[in-house]
Amino acid sequence: MKPIDLRSDTVTKPSAAMRSAMMEAEVGDDVYGEDPTVNKLQEIVARMFGKEAALFVPTGVMGNQVCIRTHTNHGDEIIADEDSHIFVYENAAPATLSGVSIKTIPNRMGVITAEQIQAAIRPNAYYLPKTKLICLENTHGLSGGTIFPLEEIKKINRLARERNIKLHLDGARIWNASVESGISLTEYAKYFDSISMCLSKGLGAPIGSVIIGDKEFIDRALVYRKMFGGGMRQVGIIASAGLYAIENNINRLADDHKKAKLLADGLKNLKSFKINPESVQTNMVIADIQINKTQQEVLALLKTKGILLTPERNSSIRAVTHLDVSFEEIYQAITVFETIFD
Repeated sequence: MKPIDLRSDTVTKPSAAMRSAMMEAEVGDDVYGEDPTVNKLQEIVARMFGKEAALFVPTGVMGNQVCIRTHTNHGDEIIADEDSHIFVYENAAPATLSGVSIKTIPNRMGVITAEQIQAAIRPNAYYLPKTKLICLENTHGLSGGTIFPLEEIKKINRLARERNIKLHLDGARIWNASVESGISLTEYAKYFDSISMCLSKGLGAPIGSVIIGDKEFIDRALVYRKMFGGGMRQVGIIASAGLYAIENNINRLADDHKKAKLLADGLKNLKSFKINPESVQTNMVIADIQINKTQQEVLALLKTKGILLTPERNSSIRAVTHLDVSFEEIYQAITVFETIFD
């Protein structure tokens, strides 16, 4: 029996229709700028977000790191929250690749405020690093897919403009934030100098991310994409999957959010776990373990019953809903939890 894989929305596999689009893709050498499918994807994404230009990259990490390198110089400092993907999961790449330090600040459910950021900006002194970039994340992965409030983004944008600091968004799941909040992609994008977004998570493409900004920014980012090893050749085969994803799989993200809320609702009465319903905003559910078992023991027990989840911070486990898990499978997962745990 096929396991119900709730480890991440990255485990999705391309559909038959997506595979067909990949097989039939028109291709060229993208290092020469001659791949028509890549060019089309970049033009469409830039237009969707109301930006001048876009650049296709292999991964979300590369997207974030290319943006950081393009915005900063060695010896600068960036500001991010202490649970951000850029700080926690990207192998100290800002220091390694861009020579910048990260000033981290605590968040509440993935949100940092303009007031916190203002206090973290370095004074103008020759012996201190210069604050050059503020990085936000929407949705926020380690907080369970929470949505960053637009009003706070506006405040941070005003602060950044006043202090001549660039603003970057790790928007790996910005599609989820837009679908759930009803806030358009263009509305989100106008407050940021750059955004990196993934095609390989909820949208179901097997690989690929896109970064956006003004034309000058993207022209400079192209240099760093090549430097970091992201210059690819007949990559339209992959880009076509991203095109299919944005043309067919954005609106259906609402179903993933319903699945997550269904799962959270089904588990909320179990004494073995504690779920903060306020954090279940998109396609993730984080459950704090309340029994005398470790994360690995709980995960191993679920795995024997065909349910795959991942460990989360402290004593928590995480489930992520996606297009390859049906509503029926969510009901099956709830039944398994109810059978094993009180």
